[in-house]
Amino acid sequence: MTRALILGGTADASLLAEAVARAGIVAVYSYGGRTRAPAEQPLPTRIGGFGGVSGLADTIRREGITHVIDATHPFAAEMSRNAVAACAETGTPLIALERAPWTKVPGDNWIDAADVTAAAAVLPEAQANVFLAIGRQHIAPFAMKPQHTYTLRFVDPPEAPLPFAADVIVSRGPFTLDGELEMMRTRGIAWIVARNSGGDGARAKIDAARMLGLPVIMILRPELPRRRRVESLTDVMQWLGHSTRLGA
Repeated sequence: MTRALILGGTADASLLAEAVARAGIVAVYSYGGRTRAPAEQPLPTRIGGFGGVSGLADTIRREGITHVIDATHPFAAEMSRNAVAACAETGTPLIALERAPWTKVPGDNWIDAADVTAAAAVLPEAQANVFLAIGRQHIAPFAMKPQHTYTLRFVDPPEAPLPFAADVIVSRGPFTLDGELEMMRTRGIAWIVARNSGGDGARAKIDAARMLGLPVIMILRPELPRRRRVESLTDVMQWLGHSTRLGA
């Protein structure tokens, strides 16, 4: 019998959980535990880390997992690497549901950065209003440029003091183009720092930046081990031996 483990935390992972539940597939949905109030899922849910490769491998064996779907964020590199190693160790089939990265279109003004530290270094020395759309775990390097006025947007209010002064917006996406335009205009945003997450749910800020002629420091995705990778829920369901009717 199929017993799947979905490594989730993204909008795509939630859609996959719905499709898996509708199909009657036995599965467990796993959250990394970074969000204090994660969205409810139609599957049994676990929250928290596994304890590295060995912990994930032990979970796979103990829970009788037959298939692992990595539907984590494209920048959750440690979890994705652990999944590759644990599935290799246990001989468990693995597939990654990974949205395609964004690509430039005419009018985009992107400056590529290899990582968060490189992105912080790109910001100008002169004071500017900067929107950091990168998540709370990655903001520390921007303390090297404290002269800027930063706007941050988190799902949860920060629990600890921030490493620099900032205006924090607490909100959960997806966000609309009109809303992003209004936010950027109201706050006089001049620079945007974003990770190339891909997909539609977070793209509005990129489209808004293009319309306003703003530069975007685009952090490139981390390199991951080779693994089977697909971009659609249908492909994952077929891999699990089921068809799916999205939105049914």
